[in-house]
Amino acid sequence: MEDGTEHDHSDWEEVVRAARERARSRQALMIERHGLSGDVQYDWSMDDARITWSRNGTAFLTGRITMIGSVSLSHETWLWSWANDSLPPAVLGDIDRVRAFGEANGFPVLPWPGFDHDPALVAEARMVAASVLDAEGLWADSTDDVQLHFTIHDLKPTAAAGGC
Repeated sequence: MEDGTEHDHSDWEEVVRAARERARSRQALMIERHGLSGDVQYDWSMDDARITWSRNGTAFLTGRITMIGSVSLSHETWLWSWANDSLPPAVLGDIDRVRAFGEANGFPVLPWPGFDHDPALVAEARMVAASVLDAEGLWADSTDDVQLHFTIHDLKPTAAAGGC
């Protein structure tokens, strides 16, 4: 490893496999349970760390987001949110738990501030982050030349949808 950190790749592969299975089942359940397919729109805010889904202009679901990282398409790099000083504190949630998990288990990709964009490695990092953060799902969005990656937590129907 570049920084001298020892890394057991087979341990990493096992963590990724378990995280991938967990993320797939939770993602499918989130989409099915809350009707997040078809003509659904969404709006998110980093300032208050919220995402809201709507259909035909009526909000029906809201949740908390944690930004886990971003990909700069022009520079082809991944940057963990905990290493991005420009983000509002609310959207960071418990992201430091992901870095600490990487440090404690010798998985350098998690505590490195960033790395060259490799779609497979980004996917692995996202799934492991979702598992460590006990997320209900993952969400991604693109703005300009940046892909933003979030975990979704605490989903609740809105008042308009008959929720709390």
